Amino acid sequence: MPDQPQAQPARDVPRGRLDRLPPQSFFLVSAIFHYLGPSLAVLLFARIDVLGVAWLRIASAAVVLALWRRPWRLIGQLDTGERWNLLALGLVLAIMNSAFYLAVDRLPLSTVGAIEFLGTVILAAAGTRTRRNTGALVLTTAGVVTITSIRITGQPLGFVFAFANCALFMLYIVLGHRMANAGRGAAPAGIDRLTGAMLIAAVIATPWGLSGALLAFAHPIWLLAGAGVGVCSSVIPYVSDQLAMARLPRATFSLMLALLPVFATIIGAIVLRQVPTVQDAAGITLVVLGVAIHQQERKQSGLRTAGIGRAEGIPDLPGHDELRQPGRTRLAP
Repeated sequence: MPDQPQAQPARDVPRGRLDRLPPQSFFLVSAIFHYLGPSLAVLLFARIDVLGVAWLRIASAAVVLALWRRPWRLIGQLDTGERWNLLALGLVLAIMNSAFYLAVDRLPLSTVGAIEFLGTVILAAAGTRTRRNTGALVLTTAGVVTITSIRITGQPLGFVFAFANCALFMLYIVLGHRMANAGRGAAPAGIDRLTGAMLIAAVIATPWGLSGALLAFAHPIWLLAGAGVGVCSSVIPYVSDQLAMARLPRATFSLMLALLPVFATIIGAIVLRQVPTVQDAAGITLVVLGVAIHQQERKQSGLRTAGIGRAEGIPDLPGHDELRQPGRTRLAP
């Protein structure tokens, strides 16, 4: 029947329990494991070469994700642009994870986390459209500067790796967000693409990482610990990122990354006994306030961008949401 309403695209139809959770919840899971895994990895540095630990993280994550998602079924469905994006993300993941571990081997975890945030400031600023969000950006930046200001100590080479990781983390956000939204917002498609990128990263990192990891194969406990780092550092955070990126604008996701230095400080204190100071606590407070302000603005602007209150003559029934978009011709009575 021609007058029957058409089915909504996949991205507009609830897909299960995960869709009932706010996207911020996925980000919080990602933030916790983003630094919990590296904190555990630092404990392995005394036994395994740093780049060897990085390779164990990447390779074990690739194996776990591949067994779960079987991404080879997806390759034939990708166009040329999506394949290049997959390759680029794999390259970024391989170098970024290696640079990150080389940095945390030389600097406090909170310092590396704060430097990592600098790139996200640029991405968040690029998406700032309101005074409230500008204020949120100022507060979060001030908070990170407060946390970082007393930590500028360590090996100069560590800062080279930390800033390299910062630049690559920006690319990870851009490429990851593009990947999360490539499958019409379908979370499984984004995770399948992520799995393909992790397999590529494992291959790329093998020349500089495998030799340092060989010692772990003679010690099952070390090998199991390395696999645990991969699950905590890559599988859980990156999958959570895909779930959050599929539902959050890139600028919002980037600003929420201001919480990463906060989690780095807290986890560094718990796992590595890098005790925070009063100044650190003040910085954490500023960051939390900034993120809270931005979230409030997002809730208010969400009603405006959805067009609620502006559409006229459109029944409030399922199947008519696609008509509530700016530029649509008003329906005849």
